[in-house]
Amino acid sequence: MNPRHLTLRQFRYFIAVAESGSVAAASRMLAIAQSAVTKAMQELEDALGTRLFERTSKGIVLTPQGHRFLVGARRVIGAVADATRLQGDEAAETLSGVLSIGVTSLVAGYYLSELLRRFRRNCPAVEVFITEESPRFLEHLLINGELDCAIMVSNVLGEPQALVTETLTRSPNRVWLASNHALAGRDELTLAECAQHDQIVLEADRVDDLMRAVWARHQLKTRTILRTSSLEAVRSLVGAGIGLAVLPDFLYRPWTLDAEHVDVRRLRDDVPTVDVGLVWRRGSGLTPVAAEFIDVAREPVAGRARRGPA
Repeated sequence: MNPRHLTLRQFRYFIAVAESGSVAAASRMLAIAQSAVTKAMQELEDALGTRLFERTSKGIVLTPQGHRFLVGARRVIGAVADATRLQGDEAAETLSGVLSIGVTSLVAGYYLSELLRRFRRNCPAVEVFITEESPRFLEHLLINGELDCAIMVSNVLGEPQALVTETLTRSPNRVWLASNHALAGRDELTLAECAQHDQIVLEADRVDDLMRAVWARHQLKTRTILRTSSLEAVRSLVGAGIGLAVLPDFLYRPWTLDAEHVDVRRLRDDVPTVDVGLVWRRGSGLTPVAAEFIDVAREPVAGRARRGPA
């Protein structure tokens, strides 16, 4: 098999495995046998001539090549979803009006560009305005009706009873550490082991709130030497061996300048995922433009769960 013979089924299976962290979880998500997923992943790696996953006793993690392929796979599935929708529903092209979207700085860099590209292709007459703010202020704007919807970390909201959330992706938390760190020889780590080393904390999108609750639940005390809103600062300090960081996997970019210095390891303990999703005001009637935007955002998610060969 060669790369010219790749199928959409393989792309969908790959995304499911990459995002769930295991073949078993992906097979449940896709409602197919584990053996079918395993075979599809083996065929995909053979066709590409590269390893996309590192396999451990507890599951799998993406290789640097796997991370790169995941970006492209999501674009392919999104493009197919767009083509399918446009063929079956041309009404979106005639939509006009204004769409007000809220984003946080952390999420904007990873999820906004591809989604907006697809939405503008579907609805060229819609004028889009984007507001970047903190999670707390975005919730305030949503509740006041000043935003149609927001894309943000959706499982640590301050006012969940006033808002509707719909998850787009779930990202497991992993340990970031220097490639020459004393713990780098381990395939997976416990929270207790991590707590024995200095921590670099990213204060963005309430990710630090989630981890603070995790440390407290496990009755572990950590020594934090820096709290920063800069992801680049975290990368450089971790790469220099100054401390560890526990962060959602979607932030890890193995092709960055710091990639050769920063490794990631799975956590053995049960730690909540960081969910990125759509958020809008509960009880508010969505405008046709906002409803269309939400539908466009949903399409790749729905595509990941579809069965059958392409």
